[in-house]
Formats: sequence, C-alpha cells, structure tokens
Amino acid sequence: MKSPRFQWTGTFASVAVAALLLSACGSSTPGTTTTTTLPAPIAPLTGLPDPGGASQHRAAMTVKIENDPNSLPQWGVNQADVVYEEIVNGGITRLAAVFNSHAPTRIEPVRSVRPTDAQIVWPLKGLFVFSGGAQYAIDSISTAPVQLLSESGAGAAMWRDPNKVPPYNLVGVGPSLFKLAKDHTPPPALFQYRGSGQVLGRPVTQFVVPFPSIYPVTWTWDAATASWNRGMNDFSPAVPLDRTGSGALESPKNVVVMSINYYGQIGAMNSYGIMQGSGPVAIFSGGREQVGTWSRGASKADVIRYTNAKGQPILLTPGQTWVELLNAGVPVQITKK
Repeated sequence: MKSPRFQWTGTFASVAVAALLLSACGSSTPGTTTTTTLPAPIAPLTGLPDPGGASQHRAAMTVKIENDPNSLPQWGVNQADVVYEEIVNGGITRLAAVFNSHAPTRIEPVRSVRPTDAQIVWPLKGLFVFSGGAQYAIDSISTAPVQLLSESGAGAAMWRDPNKVPPYNLVGVGPSLFKLAKDHTPPPALFQYRGSGQVLGRPVTQFVVPFPSIYPVTWTWDAATASWNRGMNDFSPAVPLDRTGSGALESPKNVVVMSINYYGQIGAMNSYGIMQGSGPVAIFSGGREQVGTWSRGASKADVIRYTNAKGQPILLTPGQTWVELLNAGVPVQITKK
C-alpha cells in the first residue's frame, strides 16, 4: 500500500503565506500584538551585521593607496573592510584597500596600479580605483574582471588637494566613486569567522612583519579594543604612528600574513606577488596566533582558503582584516608573547 502523498497547491501556499505574514505582524488575540524583527544582513567582507544593508547592494571597491612615509597621513583606510599590503618596485610597500560596507568621503592618497593587484582583485571584481600607472601594470590589471577608474576618467569623484605635495595629494570621494559603478553585485566572502569565545592559538601581544627597507610593520595587541595597532618600524616600534588624517588608528581585528613568492627579483619593476598555489600563513586574531596554509585553486577567480594543520578553516574575528603579502622565506618575528 502506497503512503499518502501531499501536494503543495497554490491555494494552500497562499493560505500558509498569509498565516506567516499575520503571525509576523501581530496576534489574533484581542489586546495583544507580537512582532518579528529580522536580523541585520551580514557584510560579506567583515562578517559584521550591516543594519543599513549597503554592503548587500554595491560592489567591492579596491583603491590603491600610497604607503610612503612622505605621504602620511592616510585617509579612509580605517574604514576599509580589507586592506592588502604588497611589495612593489623599489622594495617599498603599497596598499590596496577594499571598501564595501563603508564609503568614506575622503580616501587618500590614491596612487598607481601594480601587477600584484590583478591577483588580489580577481575574485572581488567590482571597481578598481587608481591614479594611473605604467603600461605594463595597466596591461596586467586590464586582464582582471574589474571596472577601472583612473584619475582621468573619474571626474569629480577624484580631486587634487592643493595643500599637499604631488603625487601624494590625489583624493578619492567614496560615495561618488561608488555611483560610477556599472555593476552592483556584492563581493564574495573572503574569510570565515568565529563565534564569541572561540579564540584558538598561542597568545601573542606583539609581532613584526619584516618587509624590506624601511617598511617593516609592528603590530601590537590592544586588549581594550580587541584589535591590532599598526606601527611602522622606521619611526618607533613602541608607538603606533599609523593614524589616519581623522586621528583614528589603523587597528584591525585580524592580521593575515601570507608567505608568497614574488615573480622576478623583489622590488624589480615587473615583479608581482604570486597568489595561486599554496604556502604558509600566520593569522593573528583575538590576541593569538594560528599557523597553517593558504591555498588557491588554478583559477584566479577562486577565493583563497586558510586552513590549520588538521585541514580545518582558520576562523577570524568579525571586523576589518589586513593581509600582509610577505616575501617567502622571511619569517614573522614574534617580539612579545
């Protein structure tokens, strides 16, 4: 004997939906009402609630930002969802700040593209904002599935500050830049996040990412804010000087140090970071360090995965994340446990 079968008919579906709406809006019992509050959407690049929902309706916007000491202070970096720090020609470092949750009215100083940027933005898509660049670098970023916005094509969305010395005076206007986007598809999540009380790894209170020349960076755990304060060693390793123009510290919840190979000689004109394959990673979150492996498939569109020795995902703290693209063979220096 066959079991009875039930069909989800149009009439029954309509009644069910109406009942659900009624229960969400109020109770049928006289004198009583109930309401259901839907949870805020989660921003894909931070894992944080986004009550306004802006992150759900706009693309990622990656902005190239100068990191030369002569260019400081930077503006808007503290409002980026993710920041990549890469080694470019001459052995200096430069930032690629990714915005989605927030649109700062001042992002500065906007600078030129480099070949590593195509490796960074491929899975993000969206907008790529830069001042210009050498032809070999422009050819590289042109292969990525991003909408390019350079100074020459951004109109009033970029302007030069006459009170600062060029080339460190190009300002991007976040809301105006977002309005120029042709595609509003939000980016994929780049990380996985932990719940409260799930902090793993060994305790660390300070470490150094030994980039070349004058660019090593000291990260110091701030228990009061549960974040990592950034300081450039050329100034003072004890006092973080990386404050934005608004006075806010550059102090993310997570620091991901990826050990990568750079094609060609470090600091060479056409050198770029290879972000496919796999390599060691050290992830600092919640005042602790976890080590493991970063890996990315053959496709540049694949999101990089971070796993521990057991092959399990390394979970980050919801909030801003800095990704340090350190040259392979140079270890992170733990200065305080």
